[in-house]
Amino acid sequence: MTADPSDDEVVTWWGLVIEGYLATQNRLMGEIADRFGLAPASFDILLRLVRSPEHRMPMTRLAVEAALSSGGFTKVADRLVAADLICRVPSPDDRRVTFAALTAHGLDVAQQAREACAEILRRIVLTPLGDDAHALAEAMRTLRTVNGS
Repeated sequence: MTADPSDDEVVTWWGLVIEGYLATQNRLMGEIADRFGLAPASFDILLRLVRSPEHRMPMTRLAVEAALSSGGFTKVADRLVAADLICRVPSPDDRRVTFAALTAHGLDVAQQAREACAEILRRIVLTPLGDDAHALAEAMRTLRTVNGS
């Protein structure tokens, strides 16, 4: 059995995790921005909607899932509406609820962006990591479970 890692090693390991994530996320989002003109928050919202039933979600829930403040989400949503990527749809069951829903154009862009994202991730994550990619995902799932709220 190896000795416990030193404080410096533990802090360095965590720093490497953060630096690796940030470098990879920046590269991914840079390529998505170059191909689709989407900022990270807009891309995140489109991905969440394309994966949701009927390609729609209550706006308050979407804001929470995207980790945006109410005001920040409104700005992003306004930009997506102006670009004809989403529309606001009142709930037929509860007049207090408004859904964000993909437009036909938004669905097309979201599907293309999701495919591009998968292609980029295969190139910049799966290829360099090989078999370690699955272990990394499982390790991150464990950390999310243990440390999530």
